[in-house]
Amino acid sequence: MNIYFHLLVIRASVPKLNLDDVFEQKNDIAKTVEEELEKAMSAYGFEIVQTLIVDIEPDVHVKRAMNEINAAARLRLAATEKAEAEKILQIKRAEGEAESKYLSGLGIARQRQAIVDGLRDSVLGFSVNVPGTTAKDVMDMVLVTQYFDTMKEIGAASKSSAVFIPHGPGAVRDVATQIRDGLLQGSAAAS
Repeated sequence: MNIYFHLLVIRASVPKLNLDDVFEQKNDIAKTVEEELEKAMSAYGFEIVQTLIVDIEPDVHVKRAMNEINAAARLRLAATEKAEAEKILQIKRAEGEAESKYLSGLGIARQRQAIVDGLRDSVLGFSVNVPGTTAKDVMDMVLVTQYFDTMKEIGAASKSSAVFIPHGPGAVRDVATQIRDGLLQGSAAAS
């Protein structure tokens, strides 16, 4: 009678819970069984000291389904964490690339300013040391020299296969004018 009554009390308590709660509330179920057994058995002179629920063993199919649910939940959590980590990496890469481009722009701006400053100093120094020359004359000479140095470097580079160079008496003057105008525009924009 003891075991039979014990089973009836468990069957009356467990269906009220979902399966996950049965595992979590094993001690509560044992307490309910103990209380019900105490009521029924005290009339016969028995005292129930403690009831233990040692193990809960659901059907094999139920166990498999529970394991699959747990595995799917863990996979979902892992995918979410992985996506979050990839998002952080992309943000950090973008921030690094933006900072790199910003610093590169600063470097280019400083380099151009240094070139303009150097040319200005050269023009001033040359016009002071060579009487009768104007700043335009000196600038034309410096620009033409730089133009020919650039053409020499382009021709010496192994990746260059063809270079089109304007030729003729007016071509050098046109190149000098174009370079001077570009530098003056760059200097005005930097100021």
